[in-house]
Amino acid sequence: MTSGQSATPAHFAESVSIPIEGMTCASCVGRVEAALRKVEGVGEVVVNLATERADLQVAPGTRRQLLIDAIEKTGFDVPASTVELDIEGMTCASCVGRVEAALRKVEGVSDVTVNLTTERATVHGVADSATLVAAVEKTGFDAKPVDATASTDMLDVVAKKDVERGELKRDFFLALALALPVFILEMGSHMVPGVHALIERTIGVQTSWLLQFVLTTLVLIFPGRRFYQKGLPALFRLAPDMNSLVAVGTLAAYGYSLVATFAPGLLPAGTVNVYYEAAAVIVALILLGRFLEARAKGRTSAAIQRLVGLQAKTARVRRDGAVVEIPIADVVAGDLIDVRPGERVPVDGEVTEGESYVDESMISGEPVPVAKAAGAEVVGGTVNQTGAFTFRATAVGGQTVLAQIIRMVEQAQGSKLPIQAMVDKVTMWFVPAVMLAALLTFLVWLIWGPSPALTFALVNAVSVLIIACPCAMGLATPTSIMVGTGRAAEMGVLFRKGEALQRLRDAQVVAVDKTGTLTEGRPELTDLDVTQGFERAEVLARIAAVEARSEHPIARAIVQAAQSEGLEIPEVIDFESITGFGVRAQVQGERIEVGADRYMRELGLDVSPFASTAHRLGEEGKSPLYAAIGGRLAAIVAVADPIKESTPAAIAALHALGLKVAMITGDNQRTAQAIAKRLGIDEVVAEVLPGGKVDAVRRLRGEHGAVAFVGDGINDAPALAESDVGLAIGTGTDIAIEAADVVLMSGNLQGVPNAIALSRATIGNIRQNLFWAFVYNTALIPVAAGVLYPAWGVLLSPIFAAGAMALSSVFVLGNALRLRRFETQGAA
Repeated sequence: MTSGQSATPAHFAESVSIPIEGMTCASCVGRVEAALRKVEGVGEVVVNLATERADLQVAPGTRRQLLIDAIEKTGFDVPASTVELDIEGMTCASCVGRVEAALRKVEGVSDVTVNLTTERATVHGVADSATLVAAVEKTGFDAKPVDATASTDMLDVVAKKDVERGELKRDFFLALALALPVFILEMGSHMVPGVHALIERTIGVQTSWLLQFVLTTLVLIFPGRRFYQKGLPALFRLAPDMNSLVAVGTLAAYGYSLVATFAPGLLPAGTVNVYYEAAAVIVALILLGRFLEARAKGRTSAAIQRLVGLQAKTARVRRDGAVVEIPIADVVAGDLIDVRPGERVPVDGEVTEGESYVDESMISGEPVPVAKAAGAEVVGGTVNQTGAFTFRATAVGGQTVLAQIIRMVEQAQGSKLPIQAMVDKVTMWFVPAVMLAALLTFLVWLIWGPSPALTFALVNAVSVLIIACPCAMGLATPTSIMVGTGRAAEMGVLFRKGEALQRLRDAQVVAVDKTGTLTEGRPELTDLDVTQGFERAEVLARIAAVEARSEHPIARAIVQAAQSEGLEIPEVIDFESITGFGVRAQVQGERIEVGADRYMRELGLDVSPFASTAHRLGEEGKSPLYAAIGGRLAAIVAVADPIKESTPAAIAALHALGLKVAMITGDNQRTAQAIAKRLGIDEVVAEVLPGGKVDAVRRLRGEHGAVAFVGDGINDAPALAESDVGLAIGTGTDIAIEAADVVLMSGNLQGVPNAIALSRATIGNIRQNLFWAFVYNTALIPVAAGVLYPAWGVLLSPIFAAGAMALSSVFVLGNALRLRRFETQGAA
């Protein structure tokens, strides 16, 4: 580490930290430091080779991009990063649009996604979080960076949301209690015969108006205050939002009523009337809508809450010769941790002593507990069954599998689908357009409306402002994504990229790798028939003894089969491998020879007794081996990679969804065709290298349309990346998973039809929501403006407008929550 100036001038008040890629030695550090010192406004410079980071003291207002340009001119790179921000105060789609627009203007930002439902912004680029927070705060919202490594972050969010729901519930009931008398005093006079006369005889109209004034003022000052605190500043910034619509609408009704109550002489004859009930009831109804929204939003994030709930709170760790119980956050890699029966495994690790069965269904979706002994891996959040064991922690905090799953689900839920682009374009201009429509409504009614024109103009303008709030538009897409991806996670399907949710719906063909995807991915002994005079167990033990000297995968499968059957494998002498034919050795005084049919013919043995068996094995894509003992033909053996039990049902489910299924494999043509025939696969591409898999994906796309590719190995990564949607088997390699858009945690192919069906259901749900939101607003704005009045005398009261607006958002949220009941796909 080297440093710049020894003393930092007082005006170098800001600290800046920039990551740097490509430095390899001290001279690299020197070049970067020299380049940064030349930038105007830069004071002290510290470049660290080990951490690959530059820490600088700069004058306030120094542009970060100038520092990045200086670094890049020296030949090094400043890597783009992803910053997540929690944003408070957004209430509708126009808020989302304003925050996105502000973040996009920040220098160094390449891409921005803002999600209304999660109240989170995801920003890609080289801008620092402080600048991004400042940009958001200029739009009138509060923002703070999200700690990506905090495993309890979601619990804090849930607690905060619970407090918000409590406040909304309190404010709604307060507003309701205050608004109800106002509604009865004013609307009761119009709706119930005799009430108006009763009020005149008892308290009098003027006293009634004064009571309404007091109660409505309390509604606006206390429960309704939130609308004015947010809406009026946004209006003054010329960036109105939903709160602005409510604020202007209610203040217009309230202000007009104030004049009618205390200065009626200022109003034209016949227009003296009060609309306190409109202002008070609108606040109560919109608070009801907000409260119902908040409750529904809480349910949309239920999947993540359940995942977070799987994390253990404490761990019993062996330290200094004793076992101490410590918070999970204090566990470090290398700690030895004791797990008792029925407890959750605190973090990821490797068993060092003890045996048990662990329920890993939260990770794999498979209900059968998995045996664990010394050397086995355990995953944090899984549940120990009957035994006790000790394990060494290998991954803690944000590095555990569960933490990564939570982060993956959060990222998918916070993503923005291509379908949202249209919504964004519309909603950016929607609120200003609504305010213009309200102004035009007011002027048209004032100029051409019947008497009292001012009253009609005010009421209809307020109705337009209230009915048109774009809440439902802003919630239509993100709520469906949250519920859909959350339900997918519960079924063991993780969408690493939210866009895959939309692209998967359009898939026309599913291409699958064979080994490890359709099959178990490891050879097993599948057939062993013996001739008369030989016992199966004895033959298997002797064959295994010879094959134990070989490193061939087929040989290992035969040895494992013998061991799994508890057979004692005898000693071998004079082992010899005969290239192209097989192997031979002496076992217990007899010569054992194992190899292909040509080896048997070379030995002068007739394999025709096994002709029918060999034919069947060939049909199944298996290559038979023969064994001779003491110069006599003893057995026919076949080793193959068995098809997973779940595969046939998964293929049938894909066909039921109307999809073509293709198999792309590096295996030989005969084996591939045999497996395809058994499973009913539509198309086979065999004997291809990894590059050939990419070409096959391109050809399938050209012939059929969008391709979803399913694989698990390193050699599948190029095809996963090339396909429209890549699905990685979660039991496969890290490289395959990184290249994929969707991860099937269980290693079960059944996850593919589940993912596709859920994708279709989610996109269909989004389309329903958008249709409702757009049609609802588009249809009711003219009604609120009074277009039905000339023909039918129909006007929409501001109170009904507020109720209808709340109903729109509740409908959208309720429709999205239906996805929680999505069921897995069967084989039918």
